[in-house]
Amino acid sequence: MPEIRNYTLNFGPQHPAAHGVLRLVLEMDGEVIERADPHIGLLHRGTEKLAETKPYNQSIGYMDRLDYVSMMCNEHGYVRAIEKLLGIEAPERAQWIRTMFDEITRILNHMLWLGSHALDVGAMTMFLYCFREREDLMDCYEAVSGARLHATYYRPGGVYRDLPDRMPRYQEGATKWHSESDIARKNAAREGSLLDFIEDFTERFPTYIDEYETLLTDNRIWKQRTVGIGVVSPERALQLGFTGPMLRGSGFAWDLRKKQPYAAYDKVDFDIPVGQNGDCYDRYLVRVEELRQCNRIIKQCVDWLRANPGPVMIDDHKIAPPPRSEMKDDMEALIHHFKLFTEGYCPPPGEVYAAIEHPKGEFGCYIVSDGANKPYRVKVRAPGFAHLSAMDEMARGHMLADVVAIIGTMDIVFGEIDR
Repeated sequence: MPEIRNYTLNFGPQHPAAHGVLRLVLEMDGEVIERADPHIGLLHRGTEKLAETKPYNQSIGYMDRLDYVSMMCNEHGYVRAIEKLLGIEAPERAQWIRTMFDEITRILNHMLWLGSHALDVGAMTMFLYCFREREDLMDCYEAVSGARLHATYYRPGGVYRDLPDRMPRYQEGATKWHSESDIARKNAAREGSLLDFIEDFTERFPTYIDEYETLLTDNRIWKQRTVGIGVVSPERALQLGFTGPMLRGSGFAWDLRKKQPYAAYDKVDFDIPVGQNGDCYDRYLVRVEELRQCNRIIKQCVDWLRANPGPVMIDDHKIAPPPRSEMKDDMEALIHHFKLFTEGYCPPPGEVYAAIEHPKGEFGCYIVSDGANKPYRVKVRAPGFAHLSAMDEMARGHMLADVVAIIGTMDIVFGEIDR
């Protein structure tokens, strides 16, 4: 019988960013991991240094590209930091719109996580189910910003524009792949405004979550792959700098939306799900329950936004651009617009840190201003960096196949980790 030997194994490079972003160097004792050393590949783009070379408002769109599945949440952290520096606050309606789109973004993030994590450990159907629902929410992004992914919808002082009165509709006869009855069914929820469409989604979504749970929660194979894998105690999770579902999965009820409320989170009712065992299965349960809580928050936002029309941007053309209708008739408005987008604004000297409860954890922006129109220093606190740094500790003593489940449970995106 051959002896079990110690050897070093290259796990990866792998990641859907096209050029091998994550490589794990595993020291193995047979099939058991003794050490895991994560090597980050070629994604580094110098985001923080780039932000220091251009006016504040020209970096908002770059924040979308950090964690490219939680776009508006990234914008929110950066925009909040700028608003703190400028000493301004967005109108109440804009705060509610931000709250609603933060939760839509959380659902988008968790759906991609759930689909890809399940696919990694062998559950193909989940991937197809999750992308079905993401399409509806991508349409909401497109309706308010014109883009499905990189929205640049949040701006210092509010949001780019108010919610549209009409939803884009599928065109009849535009494709041979869908019958007229198919297109009519797809357009049924698109007869009214964006709020009508979102409300229709919130009515349907709990049934979809039930479908996911039917497929996974009591599935014997799913539990064998996740129960007792990657266990982290509450004390150790704090020491490792975990935030978000990674911390709450270990039983620690920390959520910035409750503990340090921002936007309209102090006005909505929701619960913070927490785990008990701190393993991959508990983190799955936490995120699935977060989907239900997101749906609950979105419903409250829809009700408030229906009942309370109002401005969505502050009325200060040194910070917010004038409406396009004014720009075409008024030379002063045109000059404001030109100066704002070429030179930006000059916050007073000082330093700020603003954080939000990102789908992956605490996403924060630390900005130092020297009074110029460009930040003197920008530092982004990305939640995934702390989570990936715990890979060695979480993988030790587990089998090689468990590495896949541990990478999945972290919900890491390398755009924010390797900035």
